Amino acid sequence: MKILHCADIHLDSAMTANLDKDKARERRNELLASFKDMVGYAVKECIGVIIIAGDLFDTRNISVGAKKEVYNIIINNPGITFYYLQGNHDNGSFVSYLDEIPANLRMFGKEWTSYNAGIINNGGITKDIVITGVELDSDNAGKIYGSLSLNAGNYNIVVLHGQEASHISKNNAQIISLKDLRNRGIDYLALGHVHEYSSDRLDARGVYCYPGCLEGRGFDEAGEHGFVVLDIDETSGSSDTYFVPFARRNIYVAQVNVTGCENTFEIEKRVRSFLEMSGYTKESLVKVELTGALDVECEKNTDYLGKQFEGKFYAFKIKDNTIYNIDYMLYEHDMSLKGEYIRNVMARNDISEQDKAEIIRYGLQALQGEEIG
Repeated sequence: MKILHCADIHLDSAMTANLDKDKARERRNELLASFKDMVGYAVKECIGVIIIAGDLFDTRNISVGAKKEVYNIIINNPGITFYYLQGNHDNGSFVSYLDEIPANLRMFGKEWTSYNAGIINNGGITKDIVITGVELDSDNAGKIYGSLSLNAGNYNIVVLHGQEASHISKNNAQIISLKDLRNRGIDYLALGHVHEYSSDRLDARGVYCYPGCLEGRGFDEAGEHGFVVLDIDETSGSSDTYFVPFARRNIYVAQVNVTGCENTFEIEKRVRSFLEMSGYTKESLVKVELTGALDVECEKNTDYLGKQFEGKFYAFKIKDNTIYNIDYMLYEHDMSLKGEYIRNVMARNDISEQDKAEIIRYGLQALQGEEIG
C-alpha cells in the first residue's frame, strides 16, 4: 500500500514579494495545477491515500475558484481517500466553503481522531493501518500528548502540523514535542509546517518526516520541492519512504565571490560567468548574493546589475553581502579633504571596522557628488 504525504501547499499565496502582478497570478495558478498534477501522479501510481499535513491554503480569504477546483479534484478522484489536517494558515478556509464533506475526504479536529486506512496480512495475522491526527491550538497543545492512545499491534501513522522540538513550548501551539511522541507505537509521524524535506528516526520503531512544500514560493524556499511516498508492504508490514521532486520551477540562491573586482563591469563579468556555468534554466527563480571583499572606493551598482540579468530568468534578484577593505596607510599623509575625512573616521574607537568602511564609502561618494547607496 502506497500513501502520498504532502503539506504546506499554500494555495492562493500572494506571491508578490519577488514577482510582479502578472507573474504572481501565474504562480498562484501553477501551485493549483501542481496540486492537481500531484493527485494525477497518485492515480497513475495506484496510490489510494493522500495525507495533507496542514496548510493546503495560505489564508482564510481564498478565491472561490481555488476552493471549487480543490473540491472538484477531490470528488472526481473517488479512488483516493484524502486525509486533511488543517494547519495554522488554513483556519477553516476550505471546510467553511463545503455544504457537506465529500465521501472520500477525512478531517481531523481538536481531539485525536483515527481512521482505518488499510490492512496488513502477514501469514494470516492481520493488523490495521491506522491514521491518527489532531489540530494543535493554544488550548490543546500542552495536554494533547497524554490523551494519545494507539494500539501497538497496528501500523500507526500520526499526523501533526507544527515545528518539531525535543521539548514542548507552552507558549507556541505550533511546537511539536517529539519527546512526548517517542515510544508510543508510532510507525510514521507525518508532519507539516517546515517547508523543506527532512526525515529522521523518531525512536527505535518509527520515523518522522516533513515532505516540505510542493512548490517553493520565494527565495527563502530554495532547493528541491515535492512530496513523500510511504510504501507499506501489506504482507510483511515493513515500510519505506522516498521523496518525489515535483516542483514546476526551481528556486536557487547562489553566492558569487567578487573579491578584487574594481567596478560594476568586473562584478557583472564574474556574475555572468557563474550563471553561464550554473545550468539554471530560464524558468528558474534565481537570487545571487555577492560575497567577498572589495576596495572601499570600488564603484558598484547593484540596481544596474539586477537589470542585466532579470530577463534571463523567470525572476532574478541580487543581494550585496560584500564587505569593504580600506588600506589606512594609503591615506596617512594625504593632505586632501578625502584624506582628512578618512583619518577622522579611522580614529574613532566607538565604531566597528566594517562600519568605518561603510561610513568612509558613503562619505567618498558624497565628496565625489555620487548618489549614495
